[in-house]
Amino acid sequence: MPSFASKTLLSTLAGAASVAAHGHVSNIVINGVSYQGYDPTSFPYMQNPPIVVGWTAADTDNGFVAPDAFASGDIICHKNATNAKGHAVVAAGDKIFIQWNTWPESHHGPVIDYLASCGSASCETVDKTKLEFFKIDEVGLVDGSSAPGVWGSDQLIANNNSWLVEIPPTIAPGNYVLRHEIIALHSAENADGAQNYPQCFNLQITGTGTATPSGVPGTSLYTPTDPGILVNIYSAPITYTVPGPALISGAVSIAQSSSAITASGTALTGSATAPAAAAATTTSTTNAAAAATSAAAAAGTSTTTTSAAAVVQTSSSSSSAPSSAAAAATTTAAASARPTGCSSGRSRKQPRRHARDMVVARGAEEAN
Repeated sequence: MPSFASKTLLSTLAGAASVAAHGHVSNIVINGVSYQGYDPTSFPYMQNPPIVVGWTAADTDNGFVAPDAFASGDIICHKNATNAKGHAVVAAGDKIFIQWNTWPESHHGPVIDYLASCGSASCETVDKTKLEFFKIDEVGLVDGSSAPGVWGSDQLIANNNSWLVEIPPTIAPGNYVLRHEIIALHSAENADGAQNYPQCFNLQITGTGTATPSGVPGTSLYTPTDPGILVNIYSAPITYTVPGPALISGAVSIAQSSSAITASGTALTGSATAPAAAAATTTSTTNAAAAATSAAAAAGTSTTTTSAAAVVQTSSSSSSAPSSAAAAATTTAAASARPTGCSSGRSRKQPRRHARDMVVARGAEEAN
């Protein structure tokens, strides 16, 4: 049997390893055209990084925003985020395929999407603190019958670390910021333990819609004590309330599926408008993707996307409790050992605090 010191070392090493597993959105796909996102692990070191549709952020460690920063500008579009210098065009009613480079299986939690109108201003220059976000999509707890449950994040992993969201058909034309977010809850039973990973993108929405939903500032989306932020996902049966404002009228819940990449797009600047692109194609349930996800879960590793152009997804309904078999399989490895938490890059104290918590918890288990 491993000694208490050995368990402590393993917990610390697991926490350090999970930092590298955190991800970011590598690209978004609209009607088959792929637009590059902001890469926080490489762009900061380039003399002339490319103009992209994703907002710049200082999460060079692929880290997170902690609840104690919910009242700061960091929660809006990630740490020290600044406006993307370009945008993509999408019609109301079209779907946007959001590709993460990786996501760790242990980081269970909801996937949420918001829009915020930039008003008469360009989203490339808008003051982020003036943006008011309204919710267009959410998938939280899918199956809470056993801990740690099946979550929106598990569906994302089963879909090759990607997410499909529809722009509501009723939305009025204009410039908008899409705020896509995963909230990791593996340490959320502790105060300041939830981990928010917001990602923002500039869009020009076209169409004939007339809806202009009201929203709330990014700094008012959550509080540290919201039941969807401070929650224990290791005690079954699990109940959960997705944090943030309610979905707007007209929000569309869709099944997850893939979007084939037929071309690479260049981020537009100023008032430029792109021509209509060919319709995206979709791929339904794929046994190979499910098998790959199950294998990754059994090995206790995160599933990493190796090619954005070779996207293969597993179709799953966001409103279905059983979800896909692949999504359920991702909970197996995580259920056997709780993760220790991660470093946010904001403070080096965070991983040590999580490691300390695990030492105390494991010590209590041995005493019993």
